[in-house]
Amino acid sequence: MNGLAGPLHGLANQECLNYILNFKKIYGDAWTKEDIATHVANTLKSGKVVPGYGHAVLRKTDPRFMCELEFANEYIKDDNLIELVKANYEVIPKELAKTGKISNPWPNVDAGSGALLMHYGLTQQDYYTVLFGVSRAFGVAPAQVWSRALGLPIERPNSFTLEHLKAKVQETKK
Repeated sequence: MNGLAGPLHGLANQECLNYILNFKKIYGDAWTKEDIATHVANTLKSGKVVPGYGHAVLRKTDPRFMCELEFANEYIKDDNLIELVKANYEVIPKELAKTGKISNPWPNVDAGSGALLMHYGLTQQDYYTVLFGVSRAFGVAPAQVWSRALGLPIERPNSFTLEHLKAKVQETKK
């Protein structure tokens, strides 16, 4: 969980959510796409970054963000905060690209995740990082099961292919 801490990682979705909540405090529920462009310009002029846009590795829209958008389009109707996330996706990359200084103006997963959590009633942002940690634990848990089942050490520096794992199982059966 500590590996997820910090404003650029585990707290990133909170930073993104706070950015759009602060936007709404200024512009209200009747915001426009022009308001978004103005807000981005003001953010950049103040020396700050637009949280949720850009990624250390990806150079395109984060596919996890796209999954969030697809989910929201299918299951969430009439939520102003979610509509703002969608509008941000239309406006912010264009505004960031106009600066000529930003090589990756695309949203990452954090740009919308906080708004989705808030939509479903999770308003206590201190738990957002915990949710990320638990979801990652589901990814680590199978590796631990395989380690035990195959008599491998709990931590190993290499990943194994399915073929390698099958061979190990066959060796164990002999």
